[in-house]
Amino acid sequence: MLSLHTNAASLSTQSALNSTTQSLATTQARLGTGFRINSAMDDAAGLQIATRLNAQVSGMSVAMRNSQNDTSMLQTGEGALNEVTNILTRMKDLATQAADASSTSTDQDAMQAEYDSLGRELNNVMKNTNFGGQNLFLKAADTAGGGAASGTFGASITFQIGAASSEKMDFDASTHLNAADTAIGAISAQYGTPAAGTPGTEITGGNASANIDKLSTAIAAVGTLRSDFGAAANSLSHVYNNLQSMSNNVSAAKGRIMDVDYASESSNMTTQQMLMQSGMAMLKQSNQMSGMVMSLLQ
Repeated sequence: MLSLHTNAASLSTQSALNSTTQSLATTQARLGTGFRINSAMDDAAGLQIATRLNAQVSGMSVAMRNSQNDTSMLQTGEGALNEVTNILTRMKDLATQAADASSTSTDQDAMQAEYDSLGRELNNVMKNTNFGGQNLFLKAADTAGGGAASGTFGASITFQIGAASSEKMDFDASTHLNAADTAIGAISAQYGTPAAGTPGTEITGGNASANIDKLSTAIAAVGTLRSDFGAAANSLSHVYNNLQSMSNNVSAAKGRIMDVDYASESSNMTTQQMLMQSGMAMLKQSNQMSGMVMSLLQ
């Protein structure tokens, strides 16, 4: 039907052209941002899934940093205990030498002076080793046998090793730390807060032989504590590797939902541009149909 008031062909072409324009705008937005989903209108369900995956990836990234920081803290403590072991080994050497009949009382006094100095250094290491401002080993009272350790490792601690609240790792070295502290306190009067300049008698006056066994006990106690730290650090290393693997896979899954396929969208853009050009040409033709009505009136 030819009519001046209603041009059905023009209306139909305009509708198709508007749809093509919207599709072209969506395609151009995707190519411009690199994301397939730029608003919930693009894919509501996909956006919800991708948002959840993104939160998981972000949480795992923080957990990976946590595991590295925790490992560094454990290595700081283990490094200090390594030095404690070296000091105890030297003290045991001195006790062994002082216990020999070839050592005179003068020799023993000289050895005792070094022994006392090493005892004070043991106290310094155990008192001042810290990580990020947190003391790791400090006792409740800074005296030999003065109470349970009150530093970071003096009680059970929890490492957050995942994006979920349930993903935790407990570490408790307090029992072995207190045992090591007691064993060290038994081998030197200088361990703790002795009167300044007060000499010990651990390896003089026939006491050296008895102190050798005490030193062996202290070395074994520190070794047990170090093994706790090493085992926990190894576990955290595995945690980090697992988190890295999970993060990579979850990121890939999120990318498949959110990221645009440039090859596909480029083809879509070309198609929409061609449809726009043809639509505009047909709109021009349909608008000329009204002129055909006038030819009937001539």
